[in-house]
Amino acid sequence: MSDDSRDTQNRPSPDALLEKARQETRGRLKIFLGAAPGVGKTYEMLISGRAKIADGVDVVIGVVETHGRRETEALVGGFEIVPRRMVDYKGRSLEEMDLDAILARRPELVLVDELAHTNAEGSRHSKRYLDVKELIDRGIDVYTTLNIQHVESLNDVVSQITRIRVRETVPDSIIDLADDVEIIDLTPDDLIKRLHDGKVYVSKTAERALTNYFTPGNLTALRELALRRTAQRVDDQLLTHMQAHAISGPWAAGERVVVSIDQHSHCASQVRYASRMASRLRAPWAAVYIETARSINLTESEKDTIAATLRLAEQLGGEAITIPGRDVAEELIRHAESNNVTHIVVGARKGRRWWHLFQPSVTEELIRRAGNISVHVVSGTAKETSLDGRGVKTAAAPTPFQWRAYLLASLYVVVALGFGAVLDQVLDVRNLALVFLMAVLASAVTQGLRPALYACLLSALAYNFFFLPPRYTLTIADPESVVAFFFFLGVAVVASNLTATVQRQATAASRRARTTEDLYLFSKKLAGTGTLDDVLWATAFQLASMLKVRVVLLLPENGTIAVKAGYPPDDTLDDADIAAARWAWEHNHAAGRGADTLPGAKRLYVPLRTGRAAVGVIGLDSDRRDGPLLTPDQQRLLDALADQAALAIERVQLVADVDRARLAVEADRLRSALLTSISHDLKTPLAAILGAAGTLRDYLMHMPEEDRLDLLSTVIDESERLNRFIANLLDMTKIESGAMEPNKALHYAGDIVGSTLRRGAKILARHRVTVDMPVDLPMIRVDPVLFEQVLFNLLDNAAKYAPEGTAIRIEAWADSDSVVFQVMDEGPGIPPADLERVFDTFYRVRKGDQVRAGTGLGLSICRGFIEAMAGTITAGNRPGETGAVFTIRLPRPTDIPKLYELK
Repeated sequence: MSDDSRDTQNRPSPDALLEKARQETRGRLKIFLGAAPGVGKTYEMLISGRAKIADGVDVVIGVVETHGRRETEALVGGFEIVPRRMVDYKGRSLEEMDLDAILARRPELVLVDELAHTNAEGSRHSKRYLDVKELIDRGIDVYTTLNIQHVESLNDVVSQITRIRVRETVPDSIIDLADDVEIIDLTPDDLIKRLHDGKVYVSKTAERALTNYFTPGNLTALRELALRRTAQRVDDQLLTHMQAHAISGPWAAGERVVVSIDQHSHCASQVRYASRMASRLRAPWAAVYIETARSINLTESEKDTIAATLRLAEQLGGEAITIPGRDVAEELIRHAESNNVTHIVVGARKGRRWWHLFQPSVTEELIRRAGNISVHVVSGTAKETSLDGRGVKTAAAPTPFQWRAYLLASLYVVVALGFGAVLDQVLDVRNLALVFLMAVLASAVTQGLRPALYACLLSALAYNFFFLPPRYTLTIADPESVVAFFFFLGVAVVASNLTATVQRQATAASRRARTTEDLYLFSKKLAGTGTLDDVLWATAFQLASMLKVRVVLLLPENGTIAVKAGYPPDDTLDDADIAAARWAWEHNHAAGRGADTLPGAKRLYVPLRTGRAAVGVIGLDSDRRDGPLLTPDQQRLLDALADQAALAIERVQLVADVDRARLAVEADRLRSALLTSISHDLKTPLAAILGAAGTLRDYLMHMPEEDRLDLLSTVIDESERLNRFIANLLDMTKIESGAMEPNKALHYAGDIVGSTLRRGAKILARHRVTVDMPVDLPMIRVDPVLFEQVLFNLLDNAAKYAPEGTAIRIEAWADSDSVVFQVMDEGPGIPPADLERVFDTFYRVRKGDQVRAGTGLGLSICRGFIEAMAGTITAGNRPGETGAVFTIRLPRPTDIPKLYELK
């Protein structure tokens, strides 16, 4: 092993050092992890906190839930407790951890129970683990507790075991953030005994828990999950420690598997063997390909095999890694030692035995250098079937005869001949060979291997013919000149070969860097797209520009497949192409031009595949009509682009599915609320109308005039109430359907306010209404009917909630860019938690028995109408007084005509 390699191996990992530095700048996080409630996490956290207090550490309790357990309550007694803050949520007062108070107190250590807890609405963070993250980011240490069923990645597994879906989860990144994870373990029998003794839940709850959750099988499975997740975190910490301190492995505290692959087809057997071994060991694994100088000379078929083998490893759950290096065995050992690998899987190579005397095989070198790492030698299957199963024929990369390169090589030799003729006067003839050697090297650097070999031969002939005696013949008289000539020829061939190899490697590295940059930019572009059309257009453009082909993209639609994008734009397919595209989508296999299936199609159709299924089809075409469409390099590039595009399309479709599900839930909620509202708000006025009308019909002649008028007034009032309700329903339907088209024009606000007060005179009869509007208030651009309805709904709302005899006030003024209206009452006001929700459809604030019922539509209609007229409406409470205030802001028109213009 070279000194440079040894220095690199003994150097600490930059990533590990960066992680260590990051840990030193923030607080430490310790998680007490349990398999189930009741194992003693909170108790152990409090015991550890007491030990820290004894060591002189400033410790406070942020939040601890004792659940009525006496021994836990006894431990809490010795701590300073930061008072919790009260949050008003749906009419109830909830207690939450006061994050700001803890940050202001700034202790050295804070105890936070129940990491997965969801905070009440109105809190700074929606989840308690975000509170904890802010605390440690501010340099405060945190002890916290967590049950294994709340870990996000294990949520489905826990649900399958217990048949109970846990809604409150914590992302795995929080556990990875923890500096320490302490497992609080208790056997199932001991935990069940604690349940029977009433130390976990009260008696009735304990009985249900024993029946449904705390069964011995469930607890054993959860216990194993907790132990394994803790072991995984400890293994990650061990690896980080080894990398930060440049400790060469392996330390066999945990198992890791690496399989070495190359261009041979039977490497697929090695990958499958490594996958089975990792599954048995429950260990992470990776497939590693070492890219050496010889890799550039591989055939396209061998490159395809390597790419397909790495893809197979990813499909089987492993990691695909490509490492550049000079020696395969050396780089594999270096990777294994730096990543704490305990097992290396390698294939047995069959070759000429005599060759191994001069060049040991990779397997032999690995066994010799492995040290404490186990090396598994696998005899692969002799005949391995195609790995990728693409079924697409690839075109040979075009290699036209480059006459210009040979012409330039000849020119270099002619220039060298000229210099040689000049230097022949002062130098020995044998030194002139170096001049021709420069011409050979220049050809190798600029034109490649074959022109360099041509220059080598031409230089040898020119050197012999013009400079070696006897001159101007191809014979050589001097034996020393014969030796010099053949050495010159050999050195020229070796030097040209080496130089051309370096030039090819540089060209390949430049091409690979350019392709990697294009793929990175493509993935970045896809990550920033939010709509399906943007993803499809970006994909079509990227494929067309990188592969130099015409592209169409097809997605499933109504049971068939249809063109959704193309570059250049193209939406016409003939019958053969439609059949090939459908077949590729249905069978998740390539079809069309150059494929094994339906090769008569104009285009090649390749499915866009994800881990679930095919999400679409790519159609490719070019001006070249005969033969396969893509070279092997282009095919591999197509695979990479298609994988990224398929994931982006699936992401957009999943987001759309989530939105549709959310809308469906919202529609169900609205439908339920609508039915409830209709059943109550239609029945109540109808019952009053029917009752009054029936009384008038039966007792009209026997009733006093005053009672008859009172009943007739009831019929009219309830009919108007019913009419308003139906009008509100119709208005809400227009808003939600998008059919609301305001007929906006300039109007005086005073006229609309006056019309509203006349319309609402009856509902405002028991209140004092005051209006404060300046005489110079600018005109407003509104639909007068809609704006009047908004004001009417606000006045109706105020009349419902404000006690009789109180004032309802309307104010208006203008500022630099808005005209502002306010409707204020002297009622109880709006609870803070309801200030935004009052505008939700069918939402009603809790009210007293003396307040007449509403439909929950009025304020929602107000927001819809105002926003349709480019304004805003907000709800609030009057500062320093009781009562609610609704504020409307409308844009101040800039095109108000002058008085003389109106004349």
